[in-house]
Amino acid sequence: MDIGILKEDGVNERRVALSPVGVQTLIGAGNTVYIEKQAGSSALFQDEEYRDAGALISYSAEEVITRSQIVLKVSPPTDFELSMFSQGQVLLSFLHLAVSQRRLIEILLNRRVTGISYELIENAAGVLSVLQVMSEIAGQLAVQVGAHHLQGRDGGRGILLGSVPGVPPASVVILGAGTVGRTSARVALGMGANVTVLDKEVSRLRELEHLFQWRITTAMATKPNIAKAVRFADLVVGAVLLKGEKAPHVVTETMVRDMKVGSVIVDASIDQGGCVETSRPTLIADPVFVRHGVIHYCVPNMTASVARTATAALTNALLPYLLEITEGGLVNALRNDQGLGKGVCTYDGNCTNEAVAKVFDLKPSQLSHLVSGFAKHTSN
Repeated sequence: MDIGILKEDGVNERRVALSPVGVQTLIGAGNTVYIEKQAGSSALFQDEEYRDAGALISYSAEEVITRSQIVLKVSPPTDFELSMFSQGQVLLSFLHLAVSQRRLIEILLNRRVTGISYELIENAAGVLSVLQVMSEIAGQLAVQVGAHHLQGRDGGRGILLGSVPGVPPASVVILGAGTVGRTSARVALGMGANVTVLDKEVSRLRELEHLFQWRITTAMATKPNIAKAVRFADLVVGAVLLKGEKAPHVVTETMVRDMKVGSVIVDASIDQGGCVETSRPTLIADPVFVRHGVIHYCVPNMTASVARTATAALTNALLPYLLEITEGGLVNALRNDQGLGKGVCTYDGNCTNEAVAKVFDLKPSQLSHLVSGFAKHTSN
């Protein structure tokens, strides 16, 4: 199959969809790969490496898209990129349709493009397998950037996360005990902070207490508990995730007003709308703003700040699915792998994700019926 890799906006998106090693694997399996010139340069993967891996260097996004059956991106596509897609092409990217503008899904539907969203793909165990690797990175970064902004350069409290003799450690509150929350807790503990994790599921909290040998404090994520925890927090990490849906605002503006002046919020849920009412998306080039005396870090693609690591991790997660699609064709891959199918948001002019359909008041279609019908049609 012909696979294309587009170049991202290098200022605010430094990742690339596949590393040269990933490209070499696909080509070794009999595929052709087109990659836009300097697509990997922000992650320090040079054109020569992709050329040595067997890729064909293209000099425009249009060339990549028009030559490819499958197009790979990292960030959601732009209107300009979407204007070049045609019926039957497959787009794989972080789409975040639940918090996107309506025109994105309308173009995907009108052009009958199969849109597969990385953040919705699941493995056999029901784990969001592509999103998980990004969440593991985001969890580490959340504590690192939080610690940095607490130091005082941007109005932070001027404190360390860890303690020194006679001085207590900082208080880190983590909202959500999923992959981001668990990884953030590990890093914060390693830096010597006092860590509290809140979640709605007791089983998750129990698992974390065993994992960290009761060195963390856990609490149910009720409104009173959240309000109390963030009031005394130095760093709050928002790690709330609802699969395919907009994140709920579990921290209200009133709660933010009650926080310490100079404290920091890292809203890692911002790619799904944010779990803090005062959050708004920021850019890697300008990552923070201050509201009610509290520093907010709300970068939706925060893992792009470690682009080389993130690209390698993304490649590891994507390759099995790409090989599955290219070896047996998209229809067979979707029929045989329900987890991959859960990542499909649009297919042949139909919206196939119920959560997305609900957001935009569309009638959802069952992907299994569409794929089955297509398979019967092509076999006759």
